[in-house]
Amino acid sequence: MVMAKDWVVVGLDNGGTANNATVLDHEGAFLVDGLVEVPSRVLDGPAAAVESLAGAFDNILAVTKVDRSRVVAVGLDTPGPASAEGVISSKGATNFSQPAWWGFDFRGALEERLGLPVVYNNDGNAAALYAHHEYFGANAHARSSVSAIVGTGLGGGVIEQGKVIKGAAGMAGELGHVHIPMHGLLEEGQPLPSCGCGFLGDVESVSSLTGIVRNLLPYWLTRFPDHPLHKADTIKAAAKQVRGFGEQGDGLALKIFEQQAMGLGRLFTIAANFTDPDCYFVGGGVVEAAPHFRDWFLSRVRAHTLLRDEQVKVAQFALVPELDMAGARGAAIAAAGTVVI
Repeated sequence: MVMAKDWVVVGLDNGGTANNATVLDHEGAFLVDGLVEVPSRVLDGPAAAVESLAGAFDNILAVTKVDRSRVVAVGLDTPGPASAEGVISSKGATNFSQPAWWGFDFRGALEERLGLPVVYNNDGNAAALYAHHEYFGANAHARSSVSAIVGTGLGGGVIEQGKVIKGAAGMAGELGHVHIPMHGLLEEGQPLPSCGCGFLGDVESVSSLTGIVRNLLPYWLTRFPDHPLHKADTIKAAAKQVRGFGEQGDGLALKIFEQQAMGLGRLFTIAANFTDPDCYFVGGGVVEAAPHFRDWFLSRVRAHTLLRDEQVKVAQFALVPELDMAGARGAAIAAAGTVVI
């Protein structure tokens, strides 16, 4: 029998190309400091993907020299949309587009394969959970936070008393699809931004790489007719260069990132009036940029977050740390939170 002092949990972060894994012990220490990845094989279908996760599980135990008998639970995170129990959307998803994935019980299949309890979160929620616990430490269970992670889309999560708020259908914390006021954010004549989900004027339509491609960059290129980005092969290729221009203080890029920061600030303003969290986290590629640009961006998010005087005195703003490892680590923290020994 495993004694309480010996237990560990494994965190598995499933991505489009790779699975990352980590191990968390009962004292809250991660036993690996970096990425430990294997191919995810999601394009090969559910059976192959589950086997790949099982391989990632075996591999991380070998890397950390932890006996399998010590593992009491596994945390799994994947991109969404999926239910609170880890069932992939009946309409599929970007990473799970094949019909075999539609309505697939990913969590349940991995639990059956490993013979261990598996706890599921989407990847945004897992990263938010890690940011929360890393920032607050021993006080995590007495604090609340909202995280917005700027990537291809806009992910994140809402944490209350150290736990993820999932909602009845698992769709709580879908912050990218919160509608925000556009008056004062858009320039005169700038089209109302659209989102891939079908919404107009949600956060993701502005504060994401997709938002740059679909909405912001096409408009701002018309205002900067001589800009070097006109020479890019595609609008997607140009969008990937915007951050580099922003780090150099380029006028077009700063216009785009000012609008993105305003979008996040308006999201956090809604959060301030809805959940009144202790901390607002920002993550993603934009905050993995050069320190001067990262600090400027976070300061603009804060400037556009309208708080009451009482909230200003207690609210904190911070960055999501170690984003490449945050999913697996958040998944492990979620699994550890279910352990009763």
